[in-house]
Amino acid sequence: MHHDTQTNMTPLSIPYRTRHLFLGVAGSLALLLGLSAEPVFAQRKREKDDTALAKPGSGSTTTVRMEEETQFTEGIRYLMTDEPTKAIAQFAKVLQKDPNNAAAQYSTASAYLKSGKTVEAIPFATKAHSLDVENKFYSLLLAELYVKQKRYGEAEELYEALLKKGPENAEYGVELAAIYLFNDKPDKALETYNKVERELGLNEEITRQKQRIYLKQNKIDKAVEEAEKLVASEPSDPDYLLEGAELLIANDRADQAISWIDRALKLSTDLPQAHVLLADIYRKKGDMDRVTKELNQVLANPNLEAGLKARILSSYMGMTGSNPAAQQDALGMAQNLAKTSPNDPKTQVMLANLLHQQGKKAEARDAYAKAARLDGSIYEVWEALLQLDGELNQVDSLLVHSEKALEVFPTQGYFWYSNGSANLYKRKYQQAVDALEESQKLLAASSNNELRKGIYAQLGDAYNGVGDHTKSDEAYEAVLKVDPLNDHVLNNYSYFLSLRKENLPRAVQLAQKLVERNPTNATYLDTYAWVLYVSKDYAKAKQYLEKALADPANVSGTVIEHYGDVLYQLGERDKALEQWKQAKSKGGASTDLEKKIASGKM
Repeated sequence: MHHDTQTNMTPLSIPYRTRHLFLGVAGSLALLLGLSAEPVFAQRKREKDDTALAKPGSGSTTTVRMEEETQFTEGIRYLMTDEPTKAIAQFAKVLQKDPNNAAAQYSTASAYLKSGKTVEAIPFATKAHSLDVENKFYSLLLAELYVKQKRYGEAEELYEALLKKGPENAEYGVELAAIYLFNDKPDKALETYNKVERELGLNEEITRQKQRIYLKQNKIDKAVEEAEKLVASEPSDPDYLLEGAELLIANDRADQAISWIDRALKLSTDLPQAHVLLADIYRKKGDMDRVTKELNQVLANPNLEAGLKARILSSYMGMTGSNPAAQQDALGMAQNLAKTSPNDPKTQVMLANLLHQQGKKAEARDAYAKAARLDGSIYEVWEALLQLDGELNQVDSLLVHSEKALEVFPTQGYFWYSNGSANLYKRKYQQAVDALEESQKLLAASSNNELRKGIYAQLGDAYNGVGDHTKSDEAYEAVLKVDPLNDHVLNNYSYFLSLRKENLPRAVQLAQKLVERNPTNATYLDTYAWVLYVSKDYAKAKQYLEKALADPANVSGTVIEHYGDVLYQLGERDKALEQWKQAKSKGGASTDLEKKIASGKM
C-alpha cells in the first residue's frame, strides 16, 4: 500500500572560471573611490597635507591653546581606535571654545560618518568646507556625504571645483565620473574618463568602465575600440585578445572574434579558453566536426590537470543547450576524459552531471557514486546520488549511501529524510522514525513544502509501523491540512484506520476521495473496497473490487483475496474459495489464506 515520496533536485554544476572580476559602477562609492569614514591620514594614500587638520585657533592664550590641542589630540586618538562617540565629545569641547576651528569641524563630521550618521555629519562638514574652501580633504568629505544622501549635483560641483584647480587633482576625475554615472549622466562620465586618461595615461579600470557605458548605449564599435586599446597596451599578452573576442561573440560578431582568437593563439598555442570560444562559435555555425576538433585540443593538452579539463568541458556543455549532436559529442568526450583520469573526482562529477542532464539515470547514479568514493566532501554529489537512488528504487543503495552521506554531513535534513525513507521501505520502523524526526527538526524552517509534506507522510507510515497510532494519525492529518488531495496519505491513512477498525467514517471519506481522483488505479480501488468491507458495506465493496480486477496487469494477490472475502460475506462461498485459490497462485496474499482455502471459511 505504500508509495515512495520523491523530491525534485537541481543537478549540480561546476561553472567555468571567470578570468576577471570588475568593479561595478553601481557599487558602493566608498569602495569604488577608495573613500572611507576614517580621518584623512587614514583615508587615502595621498601626499601629507598639513592643511587637512589645522591647529586650533592661535588667538587664544598659550594655556587655552594647549588645552584645546590636548582635547583635539584625544579626539583623534578615539577616532583612530574606532570610538567615534568619545571622539565627538572631545571635539565638541574644542568647538565650544572655538567654533571656527575647521579641523575640529572636519573631524566631528568624520566621527559622525564613522558612526553611520550622515545627516548629523553634514553641518560640520559644510562648516569645515566654508572655513577653508581650499582644503581638498574637506571638499572630499562633504562630497562623500552628499553622495550618501544622493545629492549628486552638489557632490559634482565640489569635484568639478577640485579638478579645475590643477592637473595634480586629475585622479579625482575617476570619482567624479562615478558620481555622474550614479546621477545618470553617462556622456559626462565618458568625457571625464577621457580627461583623466589624457592626464594620467591609459588605465585598465577606466577602460572597462568606458566599455560598459558604450555597451549600455549599444555603441559596440566604441566598446571594441576600448578593447583594442588594452590589446595595444600589452601586445604580448593574449588575455586582452581573448577578452575582446568574448565581447565580440556576445555581440554577434563571431567572424571578427575568430580573428582576435587567432591572434591570441599566435602569441601562445597553450590557451584552452581560446579553443573553448572557437568551439562555441563553430557550434553556433553548425560545424560540429570543428567543435570536436577544438575541444579535443583542450582535452589532449598534457599541461592541463584533469579537474580543469572537466570544468572546461562543463563550460562547453552549458553552451550546447538542447543540441543533440553537441550533447552526444560532449558525452563522448566526458566519457573519454573519465577513462583517462579515473581517480579525478571533478571529472566523475562532470560526467555524472552530463549523464543526469541527458536522462541516463542509472549511469549517472554510478558516476555520482564513484565521485562520492573519490571525494566525499561535495554535498551536491551526495544529494544527486540519493535522489537517483530513490528514483531508481534502489533502496539498499539509498540506505547505504544516506548513512555514508550523514557521516560527512550530519546536519543535513535531506540526508536524514533519505535515510528514513530507506529504513521505512525496509520495514525498519524505529530507525525510520528516528531519522525522519531528525529530518523534521532540521527542515522545520525549510521553504521546500513538498519535502516537508513528504516527511510528515512517511512519519505517518513509520509511527504506524511502531504502533504509535496517535502520532501516526497526527502526522497524516498535518499533511491533509495543507494538501487534502495527497494520494499517498489518503491511501495509507484510510487503510490503516480500516485495519484498526477505528474512525471508519473518516476512513471511508478519505478512500472515496482517493478513488474519485484515481478511478482506474487497482491499488486505490482495493483500498476503498477494503474500507467498505470493514464498514460491512459488502455490496459496494464488491463493486469496487470488480473495477480493480478489470486491470489484471496491476492486480495483486491481495486484491483477489479481498474479492474472495467479499464474496464469502455475500454468501457466494464456492466463488470465494475459487478466488482464494487464485490469490494463492498469484502470491502476495495474507498469512491466513491457507486456512481459508483448507476450511472454506473466513
